[in-house]
Order: sequence, then C-alpha cells, then structure tokens
Amino acid sequence: MSTPFPGMDPYLERPDLWPDLHSRLIVRLADDLAPRLRPHYYVSVEERTYLATTGDADFIGTPDVAVVRPNLHETAAYPKDAATPTVITVEVPLPEQIRETFLEVRAVADARVITLLEILLPTNKRAGEGRAHYLRKRLQVLGSLTHLVEIDLLRAGEPLPMHGSTYRGDYRILVSRTATRPRAELLPFSLRRPIPAFRLPLQPGDTEPLVELNPLLHDRYDRAGYDLRIDYRAAPDPPLAEADAAWADELLREARLR
Repeated sequence: MSTPFPGMDPYLERPDLWPDLHSRLIVRLADDLAPRLRPHYYVSVEERTYLATTGDADFIGTPDVAVVRPNLHETAAYPKDAATPTVITVEVPLPEQIRETFLEVRAVADARVITLLEILLPTNKRAGEGRAHYLRKRLQVLGSLTHLVEIDLLRAGEPLPMHGSTYRGDYRILVSRTATRPRAELLPFSLRRPIPAFRLPLQPGDTEPLVELNPLLHDRYDRAGYDLRIDYRAAPDPPLAEADAAWADELLREARLR
C-alpha cells in the first residue's frame, strides 16, 4: 500500500517511526545513485557519533543549583526538628551515544568527498548538543570544496540557518554548490505537494543525475509496511496547522482511512 499523501507523509514524522524511515531512505538513496554515478564516483553510507545527554533539550538552561520546595508527602515521615536530611529522588542527565548516518559521494580517482548528502534528524533541529554538533560540521563543509545537499522532511524544530528568504515551507531541500557560495538553491515545498526533484552537484563538466526523492520515499513506505503501523484516524505527531488538518482530513476520508 502507498501513502495517501502526494509527497511527504506527516505521519512518518512520528518519533518512533522516523529513525527507521531515515535509515531506509539513506540506503535507498545510495542504491539509486551508485549505478548512475559509475565509473567516476562511488557512494558510501557514513556514520558520525557523538555523546549527548539523554533528553538534552530538557536540560538546556537548567541552573547549576536549584532551590526546590520539598514535597510534603516525601517529608512527612520526618519530624520538623529531625536532624535527618530530606532525601528526594531526582533524575540526572546521562551520556548517550548519538549515531547519525549520511551519504558521501566520492571521486574514484582520489577518494575525495565531492558531495555530502544529509537527511536531517530531530536532534539537528532542536536545542542541544545534537544541533550544536551538526552546525559545527555543516560550517566546516560550507567552508570547504565539498558540495552540500541538506534534506529537511521534519516540520518540528528550528530550520537550519540561511539568509535571503522568509518563505520556508513545511519542508525544504538545500543544494549548496561550492562555485556559487554563499548563494545556494533552496527548494521549499508544502505538505500538499510532491517532494521536488533536484540535480546532485558533481565536479565541473560531469552530468549531474536527477534525484527524485518522492518515488523513493513512497517505495520505502510500501516496502516497510508503514500503513500497518499508522493510525490515520488520529492526528499526526507533530499536529498539523488548522488549514492543513482540514485538507488532510478530506484526503484521508477519500482514501477511506477515516
């Protein structure tokens, strides 16, 4: 079964589904590009890891020392004048190893990274070490001779920094070519439209393959059986804006999913 949505399915943004879709889509993109880039380029699936605190977004802005009103139920066992200190159970942030997969297009001649392709994760778009780490890596790429393709299929969170346009759309694809920086191509698109195709930047003079993400995503939806895991009678997570929610409701009713 295919997704009822023409492009990105907002129900796939659900926190428990997105990591699975992200992994499947990265591999599917690599498989699609590799034969079309032969014999001058190859595509590798890479992984970066770093340590972050569990729920790091929740700990941002937490002071080093906090004064907390004791819970009366917890202190009731001790007399007011008891020398025994009050003991309250709390939680502390723990280190968690974060793994992020991405694609590198490399030249066969010297293994040089020609293009970096990223599909953003929630950690890249919310405050915390994940975003800070990604922004540092992003800046390094933008200051190098490597092209950057950044695909954002998540409505939640803060979009990555860019200047020159106030229209962002629900989703966006950024294509930054080394020869035209700081200018880059931004392809914003809405929930109601298919994901736009784009040309993958390569070395000057080489034919740039057309990346058609929309059919690849729909193929992953069907093969992964996401329709068996999604309840279209409920609202997506995160929820839609009022106008889009009304549009999605009509779409899902026509598909007899509501």
